[in-house]
This record gives sequence, structure tokens and C-alpha cells, in this order.
Amino acid sequence: MRHLMSPLDFSVEELDQLLDLAADIEKHPSKYAHACDGRKIATLFYEPSTRTRLSFETAMLNLGGSVIGFASASSSSAAKGESVSDTIRMISCYADICAMRHPKEGAPMVAAMKSSIPVINAGDGGHQHPTQTLTDLHTIRSLKGRLGNLTIGLCGDLKFGRTVHSLINALVRYENVKFVFISPDELRIPSYIREDVLNNNHIEYKEVERLEDAMPELDLLYMTRVQKERFFNEEDYVRLKDFYILDKAKMALAREDMLVLHPLPRVNEISVEVDDDPRAAYFKQVQYGVYARMALILTLLDIHVEEGE
Repeated sequence: MRHLMSPLDFSVEELDQLLDLAADIEKHPSKYAHACDGRKIATLFYEPSTRTRLSFETAMLNLGGSVIGFASASSSSAAKGESVSDTIRMISCYADICAMRHPKEGAPMVAAMKSSIPVINAGDGGHQHPTQTLTDLHTIRSLKGRLGNLTIGLCGDLKFGRTVHSLINALVRYENVKFVFISPDELRIPSYIREDVLNNNHIEYKEVERLEDAMPELDLLYMTRVQKERFFNEEDYVRLKDFYILDKAKMALAREDMLVLHPLPRVNEISVEVDDDPRAAYFKQVQYGVYARMALILTLLDIHVEEGE
């Protein structure tokens, strides 16, 4: 039995196989429509979510399975003081696989240690968000045709952004990947990412404050929102929340084939005028997320669909 806590839980070869499966699901959805008949996924979301929770539920329904779970801690026995360990032991009696989002870093790992079903980390605090990373990798590979030889700009909340941390961890394993980190000083990439991930892997990167300075060299721009829920005081959030706004003028500085991704939800960091730009890929990214999570469910449940099934 396998769990997914971090993108590093899969080797590059295993990631390639999973992304190949996601691509096949996209091309031949009917082939997989009954792959999970009789199976259930439990979505345990102690923190608000739209895309991730509904994407998991859609993925399982598309595979012929069913869904149980809760959308907030207040509607679960956590409100009565039940521990994560007890919750997962109970859920293991009901479901075949579980996706958990929790505000505390490491909570899904605690669940995995006590679970008798596969556990997927659907986001733990400011730590990791591996299934968003699978979504990002599938989007990049589908639209760019490769995961190596890329210069990637990561913009906004790089300190608390778990999607950013997970994506960096995954991409450093591919050839000739360079990063441009675009953030105010208060939201710079954490030192452990800089030292343990980038420097230890001899990855080329630079840090800038102005988005305009980075745009011309990027193959990919990954925008993030400044996350109000990660701040300790309202004053700092208000000061930084609109630090970056991607608009038509800034897009004019970019290459014709640059892609714009965003894990969503957005607030003000991408102007709606950018939505019609053919380089804006963030809503396509949402659809790719369903295929990636379908592939992940099949992989963790060790379900293989043969041709003609």
C-alpha cells in the first residue's frame, strides 16, 4: 500500500508513468469509466477548498466510484475533539482511499501512519500540495511538450505557498530547469528550500522583486495569491496583497509562447483582461487536474485498465 505525501514519493520514472496514464485518460475517458466501480474515496477537508476537493470527487465519479467525506472541520467530529489518528482509523472502515487537507503541517502523514487505506495529502498548511504539483506537471508537459529545459518564474507568496514548494521539489529532478523567484522581501522562498533543494541540487536561480524584470526570459510564469489565512496580522496582509498584478501591459513583455499558470483561487493578482490571452492556461490547468487525480487514484489503488475494457 502506498500513500502520497510529497511529489518525491514518486520517482521520475513513476511520475512519467502516471502522467502517461493521465494523458491516456484524457484521450480515452470511456475506457476508464468503470475502473473504480464499487470503490469509495473519502475527502477529509479540514480547510476550505473548491478545486482540490471537487476535482478529487469528480475524478472518482468519472472512474465509476463514489464519494464520502466532509468539507470543513466544523462538520466533522474534529469539532468535538476527535484526533486525526482516530478519524482515519474510522474512515478506513468506510472507504478504499482518502484525500486529506489539513491546516497543520504533517497531519496527513500522521493519518498515513495509522491508516489501512492509501492517504493522499491534499495540502497541509504551508508545507506541501503534491496533487497540485501533479496537475502542474501534467499541464506543463501537455502544453509545452517537456518538463526539462525550462525557465520558470514563480511570483507572489513564495514563503507560505505550498504549491510553490511542491512544484520546486518536483522540477529540480528534470534537466536544465532554471527558476526566477519574484517576491517582496517578506515573502521570499524559505531558506530550507534555498539550501536543501536548490543549492544541494546545483539548480540555477535568481531572486527579483519586479515582475517586469523577469517577464522577457520566462517559458512559464506561475502566479500565486498572497494567502490571507497564513498571515498573523491583517496589516501585513493588506500591505502585500496587491503587490503583484499581472495585466496586459506586463504580458506584452513576455514571449509569445510563455504560459501563465495559477493554482487558484485568484484574488487580484491576475487581471481578468488576461483571461482571453492564449497564453493564459490556468483554467485548462483545472481540467488537467481531474485527469492527474484520476491517474493517481488508479495508481494508488493498483488498478490497471487494459485495452478494450
